[in-house]
Amino acid sequence: MRILCSSTLLAEFFVIGFAGLVAMKDPDLSATLVWTVSGIAMLLSVLLCGMVTRPGGVQLGWALQIALIISGFFVPVMFFLGACFAALWWASVHFGRKVDEAKARWAAQAEQA
Repeated sequence: MRILCSSTLLAEFFVIGFAGLVAMKDPDLSATLVWTVSGIAMLLSVLLCGMVTRPGGVQLGWALQIALIISGFFVPVMFFLGACFAALWWASVHFGRKVDEAKARWAAQAEQA
């Protein structure tokens, strides 16, 4: 699960950075505000890569996905990209857990043999 979720989070890191560049074009938003919010979200996405297997890591990942969708109010294309990344996050968690279970079964079978 860790590899799939980390890959999704690292891709989000770049998307958040590019969304920050797009948000800079909005005259109602200050550069300080845009880069503070974008920077925090980018930092969170990188930190979550290491926390994904710890308790609460997946839930924090979901919070980041919701924040990405909400950012669509400032950068409209983020409604679409946020939804895409939420779907990727779900797939990463869902299939990652299945892979982890299969690895555990294989390890148990190898240990018995």
